[in-house]
Amino acid sequence: MNGDRVVDRDRPALADPAQRAAVTNSAVAISGASKSFNVGTPGEVDALVDIDLVVAAGEFVSLIGPSGCGKSTLLRLIANLIEPTAGSVLVTGKPAARARADQDYGMAFQQAGLFDWRSVVRNVELPLELKGWDRRRRRERALEMLALVKLDEFVDHRPWQLSGGMQQRVAIARALAAAPPLLLMDEPFGALDEMTREHMQSELLRICAEARTSVVFVTHSIPEAVFLSHRVVVMSPRPGRITHVVTVELSPVRTVDTREDPYFFGKITQVREALRGLGASTDDELLIEQASRASHAKER
Repeated sequence: MNGDRVVDRDRPALADPAQRAAVTNSAVAISGASKSFNVGTPGEVDALVDIDLVVAAGEFVSLIGPSGCGKSTLLRLIANLIEPTAGSVLVTGKPAARARADQDYGMAFQQAGLFDWRSVVRNVELPLELKGWDRRRRRERALEMLALVKLDEFVDHRPWQLSGGMQQRVAIARALAAAPPLLLMDEPFGALDEMTREHMQSELLRICAEARTSVVFVTHSIPEAVFLSHRVVVMSPRPGRITHVVTVELSPVRTVDTREDPYFFGKITQVREALRGLGASTDDELLIEQASRASHAKER
């Protein structure tokens, strides 16, 4: 693989049996992971350095940091869309590549990515179709997921007939259709207005609680990260490192009243203080993206 040197992608070497059990039973276990693009060339870029992170089963973890700090790169490592230059990534106790092959996670992005020529229900059926489910079984599952996201009255609509928030709910239903234990989300509500965004945050928590899904969620919004998460992971400017982990012990059922809770405001302040002084160069995000594209072009 030109431009990306890959080493040490096996399971983390943990001597403690309790640590080994925690890693094996986790949704995500990242040990000493780093990612560089265009290794050994003048255009080499270090995107991530020495990332250690374990996401427990059923846990909601948000990644937050300045633009260009590698949040999306870290999500792509978990998804095995790219491989680490060093360190290891396990997903549901397996090497990330195996978890990807087994479809152990679903993904949702800022754009819903629905196919306009397919109805809502057929969009949700798509991953099940690719897995070889028969027509009756996948239709039953798709209808079940659309009921979960409260869109069962819109099964025969086309995506363009839905609002932005409704389209995102369809995308979430599609991501969860095959019942993956993990959902990876990259700013899925970033393009929504504030009221729709807050509604979708509450809906996401409800859906994931009912589906018992772990979530790794990328955001630039401090209130969003605190409202959604069990833990907020704060990252430094490039090369991205984890600098702080803020635990959020709000009620499992989070409502409009949660946003008025002094504890909620206190945690927002705590995350903001962790981010203070971490301002990144405005060129960092573009530089990482350009390096990533150049690296993939070499591989092809």
